[in-house]
Amino acid sequence: MPAVLTLPRGRRGRAALGLALALLLTALPFRPVQAAGDPLRPQQWGIDALRLPQAWPASVGRGVTIAVVDTGVNLTHPDLAGKLVPGRDLVDGDDAPDDPNGHGTHVAGIAAAATANGIGVAGAAPQARIMPVRVLAADGSGDEDTIAQGIQWAAAHGADVINLSLGEEGFASRLRRNGVLNGAIRQVTAQYGTVVVAAAGNEGKAGRVYRVAVPVIVVGATDRSGAPAPFSNFGDQRAVVAPGVDILSTAPRRPTTLFPDGTGGYARLDGTSMAAPAVSGVAALLAAEGYDAAAVRQAVFDTAVNPSGDPRLGAGLVDAAAALQATPSGSPEAAAAPPAGQPAARAPGAAGVRPRRLGGPGQPAGPAAPVAAPPAAPVAAPAAPAAARTGPPGTALAVLAVAVIAAGAAGGSWARRRRARRRVLQHTRSWP
Repeated sequence: MPAVLTLPRGRRGRAALGLALALLLTALPFRPVQAAGDPLRPQQWGIDALRLPQAWPASVGRGVTIAVVDTGVNLTHPDLAGKLVPGRDLVDGDDAPDDPNGHGTHVAGIAAAATANGIGVAGAAPQARIMPVRVLAADGSGDEDTIAQGIQWAAAHGADVINLSLGEEGFASRLRRNGVLNGAIRQVTAQYGTVVVAAAGNEGKAGRVYRVAVPVIVVGATDRSGAPAPFSNFGDQRAVVAPGVDILSTAPRRPTTLFPDGTGGYARLDGTSMAAPAVSGVAALLAAEGYDAAAVRQAVFDTAVNPSGDPRLGAGLVDAAAALQATPSGSPEAAAAPPAGQPAARAPGAAGVRPRRLGGPGQPAGPAAPVAAPPAAPVAAPAAPAAARTGPPGTALAVLAVAVIAAGAAGGSWARRRRARRRVLQHTRSWP
């Protein structure tokens, strides 16, 4: 027969009960709750290259919103649906920014796919939220004015980080020189303190991507060996690099423009479009720790690694773990400023801790681009912008124990509008 513990009544009884529970919890062996894991995570070589697992103990991007200004996002994808906050479709003029192309869905998964949920892939910022802002048509075409409006809308509606995986051969440089995106980026950084991350482009050419002193993180692409991807643009003084070859991420199951045969829910792509959202995820980790926009840019730039000194790598490969330990110094924009005597745009903001706000497509990398999907999981409804936060697994048990013990003891409009619609996604070829 099991032993029966008899406790006195009243205050002494409550105190004895609390003490007994405390001793019981102390005596039990500690077994940390195991995360469900992500079955396709071992195939995401880019996460390890950026040292994201070493950064996650310090920050997971909790409370930060990353806007994916792109072709939209698949709103029912099981690895994305629970991460979404309300977005906007500026192409169709509604509040359902679904993705008829597939590019934006792939970008979103790299930045912040649901992590440790038992399905699919992991995102660079596991606890960050995703704001889908559609500015491109199903075929990837778009105009400068709509893209600028998308940047402004995202910042005005609470985006902490904006990802721009935009640009194409020839048109990309014209788009950036005409000042429309430069002006939009300057405005949202100065007015809202938003971090803007942009893909360098896939022309394989040297040259500056955005004007000097425009507050943007420019991202080129590397392959598995750490070498510059052959398609990646280079030469911008503020450029960093991130993995952009054979990148596995989320994709719509249904047929889309980019995936005409549909996918199993996941696919591989190449491009600087795939490198940029990984850095947007790193920016979200920093923003969650209170870094302002200038400090995020500095930390990413100052801690990037380029041991070979290859100019095509810019400042080097982003190191998420090192960035979270960095004390920002001089800004990349200041380093890229023109010589004395020439006018320079003032970089908005200063490095430091910011006040927290409350709330071209790559082509399939190889013939077997689609990846078999894991078993379907129930799709969660999109999260509200100010979703309630929950503690880590096991927190409730610890709180309960403490509570019992305590109870016992105590008893606009932009110039140069160009309405011509052109393809603006980050196109690449399939590389062997």
